[in-house]
Amino acid sequence: MKKKVAVLGATGSIGKNAMAVLRDQKDRLQPVLLTARSDAKGLLELKKEFPGALTALANEAEGAQFDFDFYGGDGLLSAIAAAKADIAVNGISGAAGLEPSVAAINAGSDVALANKETIVMAAEIILALAADKRVRVIPVDSEHSALFKLIETHGKNNVSEIILTASGGPFREYSQKMLSGVTPKEALAHPTWNMGKKITVDSATLANKGLEVIEAAGLFGFPPEKIKVVIHPQSIVHSMIRLKDGAVYAQMSKPDMKLPIHEALFWPETVCSPFGALDFASLSLAFEKPDMEKFPMLALAYKALSGGRHLSIAYNAANETAVKAFLKGEIEFLEIPRIVGYVVEMNTLAYSSIEDSGESPGSVEAILDADRAARKMAEEFIWSKK
Repeated sequence: MKKKVAVLGATGSIGKNAMAVLRDQKDRLQPVLLTARSDAKGLLELKKEFPGALTALANEAEGAQFDFDFYGGDGLLSAIAAAKADIAVNGISGAAGLEPSVAAINAGSDVALANKETIVMAAEIILALAADKRVRVIPVDSEHSALFKLIETHGKNNVSEIILTASGGPFREYSQKMLSGVTPKEALAHPTWNMGKKITVDSATLANKGLEVIEAAGLFGFPPEKIKVVIHPQSIVHSMIRLKDGAVYAQMSKPDMKLPIHEALFWPETVCSPFGALDFASLSLAFEKPDMEKFPMLALAYKALSGGRHLSIAYNAANETAVKAFLKGEIEFLEIPRIVGYVVEMNTLAYSSIEDSGESPGSVEAILDADRAARKMAEEFIWSKK
């Protein structure tokens, strides 16, 4: 029997890779739901290719014009419930992916999670809900996919620290003066990965690695001091673990998101695939320490992680707001960490003065309220500087 798969964000970067895996494994995987945020044309093309799958467009105004099965925000959540997928690939970008993750878990689907914000914002709620529904959250980020398999293989109790690799982005060797003049076009030219706009800018600022540090803490339960980051420009080693005896184990493959998606869809089985195979005869690897002064978004992530879930929510919300403004040409590249730093600091002060400062928001609604408040704070800070 084929495994039934929902692909949330099917026309985006992760979604396109997921669809490639489905085509490669069409004898074993069956798409039952395909969704998009606003790419009606792309979703219509997928609807023609996979007529048996339900379709949902999150943009209600555009969705009403086309022959999709569901549309609008509520329609998307209803589609996830109706699809009855065995596993849902969540490739939705940003905080918008949180509620679909919850909907998939409530529907009894395992989640192949590429939407790191789900864990950054709501790790405690998501993992508790998954345990209650007896479903699995399987990470799809290449780094967390690697850690997931390494920790499963060696056992968490034997791991002394986890090591995330980062490409360093396109500006790894830039001076501070050079960074001040970076344009959106330059920031979108990633040297090794082909990704969506927002995550590509995040890679350039190292915010993506900051979010992945927070995600790793939420997924695997390691404290900040046991989560390390190393710059690895070739993007061949996706993550490493150091065992208590000092030995280091790494996962290595080509920088191709189809491999971790393939692994998540078949976990715990290992199935042959054409993705990610390396040619060691032409391989050269380098590693270096990240410069947290030149790229403060990584240091800010550690600060947010140490301060509790409220600060992680604020970090993510402020970053999404700042990146959006940068891509529109409203702010400069170096203003991104200034805006995020301001919002994290204001939230640090706010939550240090209330009794429950160390507690996580107790519901998805409370998380979304905190997210909206942080976005508003970031927007007001941006406008105040104009």
